[in-house]
Amino acid sequence: QVQLVESGGGLVQPGESLRLSCVASGVSFGIAPKGWYRQAPGKQRELVARITSRGSTNYVDSVKGRFTISTDNAKNTVNLQMNNLKAEDTAAYYCNVVDPWTGRTYWGQGTQVTVSS
Repeated sequence: QVQLVESGGGLVQPGESLRLSCVASGVSFGIAPKGWYRQAPGKQRELVARITSRGSTNYVDSVKGRFTISTDNAKNTVNLQMNNLKAEDTAAYYCNVVDPWTGRTYWGQGTQVTVSS
């Protein structure tokens, strides 16, 4: 059974930082494509950042230069370092892992990030 457990969300002021973490179990984490998505109220879920098994990354334009995705395969963890947060980054953030053998996509339960002064 695949489980993804996110942590690290919270309420911060504009310009501050947060680090999200997602611990995975039940999946071949090291070779699985991984990513972070977010969904703001009334909006569609969007890709924020993703990383391949080879370490290639890509980001949505609005977070380039501010967010960094990384993995610790020894701990089955994918992280999202978010710096210089803006009000428009406010959303529920979801961890995503694609099982490399079945192609099935798995989601975490989400962690709320609120950026407000």
